[in-house]
Amino acid sequence: MDAVQDVAAGKRARGLDRAFEILEFLRQKRQALKPNEIAAQIGAPRSSVYELVNLLLQNGILEFTGGEGRVYLGRKLYFLGAAYENHFDFTRECEAALELLADETRETAQFCMLDGNKYTVVRMREGARPFRISTDVGQSVPIPWTASGRLLVAHLSDQEILNFIPPQDFRLPTGEWLDPQSFIAEVRQAEREGLFTFNSIVDSFTHCFAVPVRGEEGHAAATLCLVTPRDDGLANRDHYLDCLKKAAANLDQAPMRPKRSLP
Repeated sequence: MDAVQDVAAGKRARGLDRAFEILEFLRQKRQALKPNEIAAQIGAPRSSVYELVNLLLQNGILEFTGGEGRVYLGRKLYFLGAAYENHFDFTRECEAALELLADETRETAQFCMLDGNKYTVVRMREGARPFRISTDVGQSVPIPWTASGRLLVAHLSDQEILNFIPPQDFRLPTGEWLDPQSFIAEVRQAEREGLFTFNSIVDSFTHCFAVPVRGEEGHAAATLCLVTPRDDGLANRDHYLDCLKKAAANLDQAPMRPKRSLP
């Protein structure tokens, strides 16, 4: 009997893993897809994907959209996310820091973290310039493409960094390859200086600034960033870094913890 129960529990666990894989795949693709398209692209049995998609549809985790049986992330996920944010004081602190940064610099301010072995923008406030720079919040980007990435992996050893970042992520948007050892040298520079700035690898007209927001263990749990027009960023470098460091210091003192319950 125990063996039968263990097999059933194993099947449920694999099914749950597959359901999360479907949700993560749709998040990455950012478009509605048919279940058979999902199955083909994640390399899963069609029957399992159809069964899980139907279960997720019944619970509002997925919704039909775009016609022809296509599905995408459902509104239930929005309510779950809202409940999570309501549970944490840090979210409000982060929003205030970004608003202050955008007001002080007139540039686009971002709060960024790792999502697995990728970089993502978690929160953003656009600047007040007529020409605005923005990005897709929640989109996963290879770590070596970003200024923040140098800070977010700085607590790892050189070999741990190479093990953590997929080799293909060192291929830049231009098609050129970034030498992993050059990347590690920049990581160590960022670690020593407590900041990293560079002309964006992703586009040719912006300059990026990043400073760490340190977690309880003392390393960068997140970053605060400014994305600026290249010439303006270079001309105002010291001022922008001062603003970022002050904002990050305030967030360092507001750890990412749940709100205290009322007595």
